Amino acid sequence: MDIASNPKPHDRLADALAEDMAAVNVLIRERMKSEHAPRIPEVTAHLIDAGGKRLRPMLTLAAARLCGYQGSDHVKLAATVEFIHTATLLHDDVVDESKQRRGRPTANLLWDNQSSVLVGDYLLARSFLLMVETGSLRVLEILSNASATISEGEVLQLTAASDLKTDESIYLQVARGKTAALFSAATEVGGVISGAPDDQVAALRAYGDGLGVAFQIADDLLDYQGDSAATGKNVGDDFRERKLTLPVIKAVAQATEEERAFWVRTIEKGNQQDGDLEHALELMGKYGTLEATRLDAVAHAERAKQALSALPDSDMRAMLMDLADYVVDRLS
Repeated sequence: MDIASNPKPHDRLADALAEDMAAVNVLIRERMKSEHAPRIPEVTAHLIDAGGKRLRPMLTLAAARLCGYQGSDHVKLAATVEFIHTATLLHDDVVDESKQRRGRPTANLLWDNQSSVLVGDYLLARSFLLMVETGSLRVLEILSNASATISEGEVLQLTAASDLKTDESIYLQVARGKTAALFSAATEVGGVISGAPDDQVAALRAYGDGLGVAFQIADDLLDYQGDSAATGKNVGDDFRERKLTLPVIKAVAQATEEERAFWVRTIEKGNQQDGDLEHALELMGKYGTLEATRLDAVAHAERAKQALSALPDSDMRAMLMDLADYVVDRLS
């Protein structure tokens, strides 16, 4: 089949929201300027121009469109969401000592850690100014809470990432902090700014949460069975970085004493040797944890789709449904 005639769901969403996204991009460029510190737009542009799907701001625009919004504040909120996301990426790359993102050198590598942290802080401040301009205290509360939850999730991951006591409930808490918090806030504020009924706003929040958790689980699963060319990551990067993600957590929970000693050596102590990744994959195969993880992702995507049933039937709703399917279809 000709790929051009069958675009991916996020591409169809981008086409449908092209006019609004153009306005968001203009606003982003306008608000990332700095009269006194030219490094701010330099660092910000490096990351924002790197590509990316702009999925989070599109969720805000799509939710507002789905709820029949006719104003312009959804553009400010979409830019807010992108600024929050960009700020967290800048901070994450410093914390993780990353050298590459989206196939390009990271800002902390091209400039320095101080610039990345401080520009991230600047973008967070800019995001709060944009929120305030909408005049909605509820929007301010939702996005402020999301920002705090993201930071909380990152701190929790620092302590839980290489601790074999980390179980599925802690993993989900981290996934909700790292990813789902901003997904759910992005969709929720689109409904709030539209003046949608509380049940529809709650449905949008639930959709974003389900989509975000499915997205994070899928991302972690692709680290072990994805195509490096498509994902931009080498298979097993999370294992080499001693990150306890869901496929490993499920394997550790069922491990024999000898297998647990392997996980202690490779993940907790970081003493990795040639062949360890292959053995880790064997253990995940033995207990079927890759398939079990895929089914978890599918369940969260289904939860996202079910939440949308409270929203009016429309092309936009159908696109959001397809997006939830796509997040997990790439695992097949």
